[in-house]
Amino acid sequence: MSAIIRKIIHTAAAPAAIGPYSQAVLVDRTMYISGQLGMDPASGQLAAGVQAQTKQALINIGEILKAAGCGYENVVKATVLMTDINEFNTVNDVYKQFFKSNFPARAAYQVVALPRGGLVEIEAVAVLGPITEAS
Repeated sequence: MSAIIRKIIHTAAAPAAIGPYSQAVLVDRTMYISGQLGMDPASGQLAAGVQAQTKQALINIGEILKAAGCGYENVVKATVLMTDINEFNTVNDVYKQFFKSNFPARAAYQVVALPRGGLVEIEAVAVLGPITEAS
């Protein structure tokens, strides 16, 4: 049996991990992106409000995707954590600016709290390589 290759993905263009985890881990052609807060990588500060945090979290995911040589179209699954489920529509309005068609599968949950007092955290699973859409 051949060994499975695991590669740690890291970019300075997204916030550094704030705990014992990697920004993303690539196993074969599947990349698991750790939850991203709406944190500016340069300042280390959270953006102000749900809309801005959602946008920054998705920008951070995009930078990690780029570091692995792919983009938002490679995302097949996302999980959105919010501290207030009543912000679901606000999050969706921002989310659809990044995912425009052939949307990834997704789950969304309300949670009691997020690290650093974040309002939104988004994690994703992506597949690397060219994607051909089937009808």
